[in-house]
Amino acid sequence: MALKTPYRILLITKNDEEIVGSVQLDMASRPNGSHRAEIVKLMVHTSSRGQGIGKALMKAIEREALNAGRTTLILDTREGDPSEKLYMKSGYARAGVIPKYARSTDGSLHTTVFMYKLLN
Repeated sequence: MALKTPYRILLITKNDEEIVGSVQLDMASRPNGSHRAEIVKLMVHTSSRGQGIGKALMKAIEREALNAGRTTLILDTREGDPSEKLYMKSGYARAGVIPKYARSTDGSLHTTVFMYKLLN
């Protein structure tokens, strides 16, 4: 349902005909947030990691954000995950952490890091 609104952008990348990565941009819909967007669900297939796909998807979604007039980006990730390093290398800053914020498939709770980036 979320992709059927003008506030969500989905990008995918393929290796031949197989999807190996995706990322979504969820743009704030309230008037006071018309400059903001959240990066959600950056995913790269395990067999395709370490090839720069995540970095390329982040650059592409940031271009989409700028094209949509969004200059303040936010995201969250589980503390200590490889994605946290990727986001830091991509220029995102830590805004804070919340313990026991995200639940894994095994039911355990993990600390989540919230990050932001101001685009030029």
